[in-house]
Amino acid sequence: MTTTSPDLAGLAVFPGDPAYDEGRRPWNVAVDQRPAAVALPGSAQEVASVVRAAADAGLQVAPQGTGHAARPLAVNDLSRTVLLRTTRMGHVFVDPARGVARAEAGAIWQPLVEAAAPHGLAGLHGSSPDVGVAGYTLGGGMGWYARKLGLACNSVLAVELVTADGTLVRADADHEPDLFWAVRGGGGGFGVVTAIELSLFPIDTAYAGFLAWDVRDTVKVLRRWAAWTATAPDHVTTAFRVLRLPSIPEIPEFLRGRELAVVDGVVLGSDEEGAALVAGLRELGPELDTFRRVPAHTLTRLHQDPEGGAPFVAEHCVLTELTDSALDAYLDQVGPDATSPLLAAELRHLGGALGRPAPDAGALSHVAGAATVFAVAMTPTPEAAAAGTAAGEALVAALAPWSDGLYLNFAETAVDARAAYDGATWRRLTEVRAAVDPDDVILANHRIARAAS
Repeated sequence: MTTTSPDLAGLAVFPGDPAYDEGRRPWNVAVDQRPAAVALPGSAQEVASVVRAAADAGLQVAPQGTGHAARPLAVNDLSRTVLLRTTRMGHVFVDPARGVARAEAGAIWQPLVEAAAPHGLAGLHGSSPDVGVAGYTLGGGMGWYARKLGLACNSVLAVELVTADGTLVRADADHEPDLFWAVRGGGGGFGVVTAIELSLFPIDTAYAGFLAWDVRDTVKVLRRWAAWTATAPDHVTTAFRVLRLPSIPEIPEFLRGRELAVVDGVVLGSDEEGAALVAGLRELGPELDTFRRVPAHTLTRLHQDPEGGAPFVAEHCVLTELTDSALDAYLDQVGPDATSPLLAAELRHLGGALGRPAPDAGALSHVAGAATVFAVAMTPTPEAAAAGTAAGEALVAALAPWSDGLYLNFAETAVDARAAYDGATWRRLTEVRAAVDPDDVILANHRIARAAS
């Protein structure tokens, strides 16, 4: 059966259709996805119809919300794949009495954050307002409250999804326990999620902000921050970045073209405690200091991630420890004496609840290590993409002696997903995948293999 089968007609658009190019375009606009067809369902029932029709036609189905991490999917031959975009399914609902939020598969974080805020509640969102709730959460979910409250995937109460045979199921603690375990940190390869329910937490404000220095101060700031993270309490989550900002109108004039060392983060404590905790960094005389009491719903924009889509490449690793030698290797690549095309080279502090297996956890109970590394470059041209890729790879290679494992939500290239899990977890994930998708219908950006029968 061809991809223009009547079974898919009316459910999807195909190459040559005016809606095809818009439908296949991900948030990372540098990625060129060319699937056999693009489906834009508006309900769980329409998702099920698409999955059944695609399977009947011998096609795979690749679920995608925003398409932030589209590159690992796009490296596949998608000529026999239906790209199922969930962007029309964006409804969010907050039940303040129960402290629960429900988000459809295409919902992004900012509307959920704003719906919860009037009730003094917050979800475990990340550092970007327009990343998808479902994709972020299924892959782990590491945000500003993570060292205190852990990964977002372990705040999930239920997931509704369409399995590879077109059946709509609800997975929670009492139903489909293996599937419920797998999707919480195992990613989107077990079906097409149509809705997700997650716990909210009583957070209405936080002591938060950022400190910025000229890049010439990077060495002293990085070493002070790294030493401070070793004893910082669990209710503090921060990141260190070297930023090299372009001269574009979207950036405030006084920052355009600047090279900076930045520490940003959140303290879930009083103003007095927050000020005491960042005092050692303030002693280093930052040019900018925005740490203060802020509404929790503003924290999705604290990191100042770009919104609305952008072309970029990125590389990632997890550091087991922040030794002097590891910091030296980092500084050699992106420090004040380096010439780097990277927009940002970030170290995000792990530990705390992130480093401890969560009770009743899913497939990803914690992330071991001292910090994640995320190196990103904007790629308006092919030359910029090549330079950014080379710089990111060089940074990761330089840090290899102190790195181990992966956090898949930060893996923007095709990787061996087993590196994100221990052996027992990987085996169980492959067994669950074989049980729910024996014919390999669902195609995720980071593939979980199916156990051999």
